[in-house]
Amino acid sequence: MKEFTRRDFLRTSAVAGGGLVLSTGLLNAQAAKAGKKLKIAMVGVGAEGKVLLNSLLKMPNLEFVAVCDIWEAYNQKYARALIKKFTKQTPKGYIDYKELIKDHAKELDAVFIATPDFWHSPMTCDFLEAGVNVYCEKMMSDTLEGARKMVRAARKSGKLLQIGHQRKSNPRYIYAREKLLRGSEICGNIMACNGQWNRAVSRDIEAPKNPKYRIPQEILNKYGYRDMNQFLNWRWSKGLGGGAISDLGAHQIDIFGWMLGARPTRVMASGNRDYYKNSDGTPAHDWDDNVMCIFEFDKTFQGKKAQAFYQVLTTTSSGGGYYESFMGDNGTLKMSENPAITKLFRENNAPDWKPLIDAGVIGSGDASAANTKVADARESKALVGYSFPEKIPGYVQEKPIHMYHLENFVGAVRGENKLSCDSEHAFEAEAAVFKAREAITEGPLTFSDSDFVVS
Repeated sequence: MKEFTRRDFLRTSAVAGGGLVLSTGLLNAQAAKAGKKLKIAMVGVGAEGKVLLNSLLKMPNLEFVAVCDIWEAYNQKYARALIKKFTKQTPKGYIDYKELIKDHAKELDAVFIATPDFWHSPMTCDFLEAGVNVYCEKMMSDTLEGARKMVRAARKSGKLLQIGHQRKSNPRYIYAREKLLRGSEICGNIMACNGQWNRAVSRDIEAPKNPKYRIPQEILNKYGYRDMNQFLNWRWSKGLGGGAISDLGAHQIDIFGWMLGARPTRVMASGNRDYYKNSDGTPAHDWDDNVMCIFEFDKTFQGKKAQAFYQVLTTTSSGGGYYESFMGDNGTLKMSENPAITKLFRENNAPDWKPLIDAGVIGSGDASAANTKVADARESKALVGYSFPEKIPGYVQEKPIHMYHLENFVGAVRGENKLSCDSEHAFEAEAAVFKAREAITEGPLTFSDSDFVVS
């Protein structure tokens, strides 16, 4: 197991601080479009919370009123120090989010929640009820009922609720969906999709040996954790998180439906807990180490059937990174938040893409892969890979990938735009994840329209 040490604390702080360097041009552009200063709070500043914080610190006209995290000696201390360093602001620290609501709800414009999944629903509902707009990380909850409560709370309160499926605000993803798949129909008839997120073996994080870096046991118990190890590795515990298929897969399964313009109608899935073991040989985690699943769509935006295969593996990083591919009879769009992985592939018998290159819709092609020799007469010739155009509306290479989604939310709070992923649409996407998780043990399952809608 990997122990969390003081060195980890210092290294994380240094990296986070170093990542806050921005060009003058980007800072000026951000400031020019900023509206009134918004008063905000952060609840949960662990791994994902730090990612959000590092983007928020790059955004102008935000006043950090409060930071809440039960790990006062590390997460909370780190976040408050970072905010002070880069903004000169001194947000108040809290362990209990309800105390934060009592003290500051009336002045807050928004709160950003990045706690473990099982706290998302009660925290979000309480902030919405108190009249605060909410940005909440995905998954919405560790249970479907928790997610439903969030949708209902948003409706009742009339406040904004954005869920952290950040690809829906990414200009590259929007361009791929609207311009390439729909406008140019670059893939032709899309009949299949493929996605993956594979990660190398990683042992559970071990609690720090020094007591001063630990959360007191009474605080852990009060907030639903058995011990410090469970707190640090909550994603693997039933009742707290949902395992890799929720933690990683939710982002990409969401993109299948969004790109195809359809809800899945059936799902089959398989998983296992055969790799990570306790000393007595029992599975170390409640959730599956690896999951593979197939979603069926009866009617995409093209009016056709399609299948989508997805895998999330935590025992190998093989397979070329994390991506979602959309495969048609004219070509394939291989999409990723990492631009280096993103590619377009033209089928050899498809119409020429030169007009698209000349019009600046796509970039040039690399024919080197197409020179691969064919070993079997039944083998199709290798395809030429094409890039995205150099300029995509709204895309800035140096921006962190979460920043677009945060900007979308802040803009909506200011009344400048609509949310990219409100709770109603997020629930649709996450219903598919919950069903896939269930299908691992229950066998192939069929969706009904009621699965995607909160009554």
